[in-house]
Amino acid sequence: MSNPIYLAIDVPQLDAGVALAQKVKSHVGGLKLGLEFFCAHGAHGVHEIAHAAGLPIFLDLKLHDIPNTVAGAMQAIHVLEPAIVTVHASGGRAMMEDAKAAAGENCKVVGVTMLTSLDGNDLKRTGVEGTPHDHVMRLADLAEAAGLDGIVCSGQEVGAVHKQWKKGFFVVPGLRPAGSSVGDQKRVVTPRQARDDGASVLVIGRPISRAEDPTQAARDIEATL
Repeated sequence: MSNPIYLAIDVPQLDAGVALAQKVKSHVGGLKLGLEFFCAHGAHGVHEIAHAAGLPIFLDLKLHDIPNTVAGAMQAIHVLEPAIVTVHASGGRAMMEDAKAAAGENCKVVGVTMLTSLDGNDLKRTGVEGTPHDHVMRLADLAEAAGLDGIVCSGQEVGAVHKQWKKGFFVVPGLRPAGSSVGDQKRVVTPRQARDDGASVLVIGRPISRAEDPTQAARDIEATL
């Protein structure tokens, strides 16, 4: 992949999303569309963004349900031809196996391990023992055993996971360029650090989408890689 940056277009307005995609398309490698966008605009919105930018689409839907339901959802989005789709690794091995089996031929299915807005205290409150690193590594093992293409994890874990799963496909969100605001993220690294540690895809949202000049912001981040 020549440019690993996927811009997160998590906006409720379709016109704004299309305009943003067109502005930065020469400086990113793909576009991530999450729950807010998909719930607001559905398949029509995905088609509009894909047509406007001509870039691979990452549907960050974080599917998590019984295996049959997740498989049905994967089959339902075949028509959108996503390059990447997320499921929650905590949904279990059977769910991940069925998700991968139901995915399109050219679609990478990756398991979300631990959200970058969570830290060790959040894990304890939900009854999960061990550190964030322990939790991510356990779920990475499970995702690999289930036949997924890779996982989603923070930049703080991607190096260790990459050493363990040499051929994995690793999506790293929650990235912040040096000196930028962390916002609601708790486990962040810079895009360059994540890439050096083995990230396949760098998901970047607000540092580009909310910049005064999104095109320049994307170009500046691209130049650091």
